[in-house]
Amino acid sequence: METGNLLLLLVVMIAGAYYLGHRRSFTLARPLGGIRHLHSLPFYYAMRTAIWCAIPALAVLGAWLIFDDTLIRIMVMGSLPAEVLPADASSANLLLNQIGNVANGAIAADEVSTAVAAAAEKLNNLRSLNSMALAVVVIVVAMLGTAWGWVKISPQMRARQQVEKVLQTLFMLSATIAILTTVGILMSVMFESVRFFGKVPASEFLFGLQWSPQTALRADQVASEGAFGAIPLFLGTLLISAIALLVAVPVGLMSAIYLAEYAPPKVRAFAKPALEVLAGVPTVVYGFFAALTVAPVIRQLGESIGLDVASESALAAGLVMGVMIIPFVSSLADDVITAVPQALRDASLGLGATRSETIKKVIFPAALPGIMGGILLAASRAIGETMIVVMAAGLAANLTVNPLEAVTTVTVQIVTLLTGDQEFDSAKTLAAFALGLMLFITTLLLNVVALHIVKKYREQYD
Repeated sequence: METGNLLLLLVVMIAGAYYLGHRRSFTLARPLGGIRHLHSLPFYYAMRTAIWCAIPALAVLGAWLIFDDTLIRIMVMGSLPAEVLPADASSANLLLNQIGNVANGAIAADEVSTAVAAAAEKLNNLRSLNSMALAVVVIVVAMLGTAWGWVKISPQMRARQQVEKVLQTLFMLSATIAILTTVGILMSVMFESVRFFGKVPASEFLFGLQWSPQTALRADQVASEGAFGAIPLFLGTLLISAIALLVAVPVGLMSAIYLAEYAPPKVRAFAKPALEVLAGVPTVVYGFFAALTVAPVIRQLGESIGLDVASESALAAGLVMGVMIIPFVSSLADDVITAVPQALRDASLGLGATRSETIKKVIFPAALPGIMGGILLAASRAIGETMIVVMAAGLAANLTVNPLEAVTTVTVQIVTLLTGDQEFDSAKTLAAFALGLMLFITTLLLNVVALHIVKKYREQYD
């Protein structure tokens, strides 16, 4: 049985366990000749039975799927004759891939040796047996768990406390997984970054003014030694992000103020969803729009007034990126402005302030933490954007603050360095991890600043 079908069957069994637990609780609550009070609601007895069905079965399924492929590979390799066994790990992986291709039908059995064909047949047999055994074991465990949960139901059972304890444990595990994932990403990036800084001095990377990460991959290959000064990348990232924020912040804030304070309900009901549609447009579409429409228009306008505008410019990428992140500012700002208590508005108007004065001196300061959070979220989105920059700003790492010239960003260079077959021992490839670490630190600093602003102004207006 396929894993997907097994999961679907398991969902049906969990639903059945829930129903059985629910019926059992009602039976216990209404015995013959009277009414018996249950400690918990029937829902909790049903949930407890469903949990006993689900958690053991899912645990067995997860553990089985982790180890089954490794065990099958060991058994297949153990069935090969001694003269066919590879001498090293790389040869073993190649042989296993060949056996897998024969088993899947990608390679005909008559095109390989007899030993490989026999191993492929054994692999298919083991996979079939594994699939059948997995289905049987998971179903049996689910049935046993359901039976155990059903039998243990009693009127005095504290089912609510047990269910809440299980759910609390699941929530804690989910939070732990999220934290460990973040720590794992950070540690992997830091480990590779340390390797990079062992090849390239940190001072050159952080303060160098030239970026040309072309190095020789082999000792007999002729290539430049490479230049890993990341200042042009940082400057390009800040330039495009600044242009995007200059577009998104004023437009987003004014849109939010209009929709929250001035727009009629019918206009708001139409305009707010229409504005938020911008957030759902794929970035590659924005990239096409920037490269094929905005960039030529900017170039023609620049030439008409005597300016030299590159075909790929930071201005084109920044303008389109600003349009893309408008919903991040407007939507969050609109939500926090509408969340300001009506009592503040009424008090300001009652003291004789006009509507615009109320917005400027009361509503806007009260909503400032949420507004700053939206702006910093938009900034993080702009810093991490790749596709628009690739298509509209180019790949040239120019050290310039002229928005009419081509620049590149950190994220674009990360993609460029890791595209294709790369050797992960070279400084060129390891530079991508160092750039990723810089992005992580930048995002962390933005979050720290946002938390500081929120804490400062929340204490003032709570």
